[in-house]
Amino acid sequence: GFEKALQIVLEARKLVHADWTTAKDLWERRRGMLRCSTGSQKLDALLAGGVETQAMTELIGEYGVGKTQICLKLCVMVQQPKGHGGLEGNALFIDTEGTFSPERVYRIAAAMGLEPQQALNNVIIARAYNSDHQSFLIDNLFKICSEENVKLVVVDSMISHFRGEYVGRENLAERQQKLNQCLHKLLRLAEICNIAVVVTNQVQANPAQGFGDPNRPAGGHVLAHACTHRVYIKKAKGGTRLATVIDSPCIPESKEYFVITEKGIEDVTE
Repeated sequence: GFEKALQIVLEARKLVHADWTTAKDLWERRRGMLRCSTGSQKLDALLAGGVETQAMTELIGEYGVGKTQICLKLCVMVQQPKGHGGLEGNALFIDTEGTFSPERVYRIAAAMGLEPQQALNNVIIARAYNSDHQSFLIDNLFKICSEENVKLVVVDSMISHFRGEYVGRENLAERQQKLNQCLHKLLRLAEICNIAVVVTNQVQANPAQGFGDPNRPAGGHVLAHACTHRVYIKKAKGGTRLATVIDSPCIPESKEYFVITEKGIEDVTE
């Protein structure tokens, strides 16, 4: 009955530390935050040391710009010892567009001098076939992440199914609500389990833009507010890529170039 439900709620509140804390306590907690290297020193510097745990990093860009390549490289890097830029854990990859390539992970690991079969064995993959399936997979992340020593969760792409299924303005509110629920679960997972969460996002045309970039990130304010760090990636001259931090609570807006290679992603050689 009601009394039993109230008791459960009160007990749950104790577990989630719903009390007040000081900024110093928060600072101490954040000292346990780790960073996973991207494999590019320049990109790591852009991200103040790499992809952060207890946070959600969003990679934004048009098709073929290298978002998935960064994610695949991170899946290998996270397995490395902490002294070599890794988090000594496994990666979990939710694939919504069929972009995960085990062959590419194999080649990245081999090019780095690692054991490719072992690298593949440390990446857990789930193919999400629609937005409901994607939500279901995200709901089950807490259990699998604790059981399998997962230190990196990738969702590539976060928005694809939601954009495809909720078409038209009349469905926008429902789409954003469901997307918001998924994003908040991912952020809570990152904070509670001290893992890095990386989501990729598409771009959409911005007809109101008279000059400058004709595209803007998809997902609207919901995605913009949920993600801790937002990185916009564009193609640049000579086959290079330009990564720009467009929003972050602690990293200044800045830019760096990188290149996609056999090792995944690397610094641009002068």
